[in-house]
Amino acid sequence: MVQASTTTPGYINRNLQEVLSKTGLPGNDHNQVVYLLRCHACGARYGANGSDIFQRRCPECDSGRPGLGVG
Repeated sequence: MVQASTTTPGYINRNLQEVLSKTGLPGNDHNQVVYLLRCHACGARYGANGSDIFQRRCPECDSGRPGLGVG
C-alpha cells in the first residue's frame, strides 16, 4: 500500500492530526504554505507549515506549538 503525501487532505499523522485543506497562505518557514489541521482527540483546528505536518501535535490538548493563522 502506498502512503499518502503528508500534505494530502485526509492524511492523519502519528499524533492523530488530520490535514483538512491547503490554505494558500504563506507559512513561517522557507517556501512553506499553511495547511489547516484538525485534532482527532479534541477537535481543535489550526494552521501548520506543510513541512511540519508529519510530526505536528495539537496545540490545545497535546502540548504542541501554537498553530499558525489560517485567515
